[in-house]
Amino acid sequence: MKHKTIIEPFKIKMVEPIKMSSEEERIEYLKKANYNTFLLKSDEVIIDFLTDSGTSAMSAEQWGGIMIGDESYAGSRSWLKMEAAVKNLTGHEYVLPTHQGRAAERIIYGYLGGKGKTFISNTHFDTTRANIEFSGAEALDIAIPESNDPSLIHPFKGNIDTQRLEELINEKGAENIGAVILTVTNNSGGGQPVSMKNTREVSAICKKYGVLLLLDSCRVAENAYFIKHREEGFENKTYEEIAQEMFSYTDGSAMSSKKDALVNMGGFLSLRDKKIADACTNLLIITEGFATYGGLSGRDMEALAIGLKEVFDPSYLEYRIKSTAYLGNKLHEMGVPVMLPIGGHAVYIDAKKLYPHIPVNEYPGQALACELYTKAGIRTVEIGSVMFGKYDENGELIPAPMELVRLAIPRRVYTQSHIEYVIETFDEILKTKGQTVGVKIVEEPEFLRHFTAKFEKVETDNVVA
Repeated sequence: MKHKTIIEPFKIKMVEPIKMSSEEERIEYLKKANYNTFLLKSDEVIIDFLTDSGTSAMSAEQWGGIMIGDESYAGSRSWLKMEAAVKNLTGHEYVLPTHQGRAAERIIYGYLGGKGKTFISNTHFDTTRANIEFSGAEALDIAIPESNDPSLIHPFKGNIDTQRLEELINEKGAENIGAVILTVTNNSGGGQPVSMKNTREVSAICKKYGVLLLLDSCRVAENAYFIKHREEGFENKTYEEIAQEMFSYTDGSAMSSKKDALVNMGGFLSLRDKKIADACTNLLIITEGFATYGGLSGRDMEALAIGLKEVFDPSYLEYRIKSTAYLGNKLHEMGVPVMLPIGGHAVYIDAKKLYPHIPVNEYPGQALACELYTKAGIRTVEIGSVMFGKYDENGELIPAPMELVRLAIPRRVYTQSHIEYVIETFDEILKTKGQTVGVKIVEEPEFLRHFTAKFEKVETDNVVA
């Protein structure tokens, strides 16, 4: 018998209480947080979909590993387990442990970057772009054109536009390309996967011109699921084998292990080239820690090594992808404009389409994030012109291609009833969407403004019945 109900392939052994709040309390909490969901306290949140990074529930085996972590400064047993797990997955000779993904990004892009350098990606995520631009280099996004149409169905909307890639390499000069970065899944593009065919084609172009190809691999297991179920020729391969093949086409990888390694802290940089690895190891020791712990405790490395195996369990991946799709498809059926097809780690709402009366310079995505929190205590994040918008020479906003709100679902944390609560909330969002107003930025930093920017609600008559 084939059941329709998706059940979690685990039993709950420990619980963490959720502090419930009233709408009146949340209005005050949000006002004190300057309408920025990052500035809310966790105790003020009921359902936390801000990020899937570091928010996973670890398994009993991982917690057991925590207890036997070897905290030796150099050459710890736990490091050897982590190194072996990473080498097995990536096939890369050199592994550098870091405390999280952005540390790996800072090291590799700081080394490869600098003024005059260009990095090309399907879509750079916020910390990747910030580390690249902080070095003085530029970061260009060239996902396929289909990626910018949220309502379009395409199996691999995360793919790089290979024609544009070759044009850019010729235009900029291969010697000026810091690296090509393939992000799987393509987080900023709606959590959309990348095909193996596209990976091979990108790799061939990079080899042709002598350009480095790096994999941003934090959700590589989820990407492997989509390849197995959507791309011909992979039906009989395991998820781990698919991921290993993808790594085989690359020169290195930066991974935030806080996603698909199912841990609360950790990351790594893996490389094939000894010269680059030696230079990055020097930077690692200066800024993170010795080469065999790199800012991680032994217990963290122990849990990471276990998580890299657990994430490829077929029962886990099926639950993970199908439960996310359940939420996205239910919202789509209700009439909520979502990024289609539904991604692996999150559901993305097209706020521009949901709130056509809110102009992009009043940030419809941020407005929706505020509404979700006020109405139900659901914390989300804007992935639109707050996160990726820039200003022209006259100080006018250059908007992002899309105005999305991401509902990033922590792994093994919430149950079906939590998801139903979120679905009910969107019913109210739809009923009152005409009364929702935009926001304006009143204070912002130079880099990564979405983390700490302060907002105010816009006073306007531009509402609809």
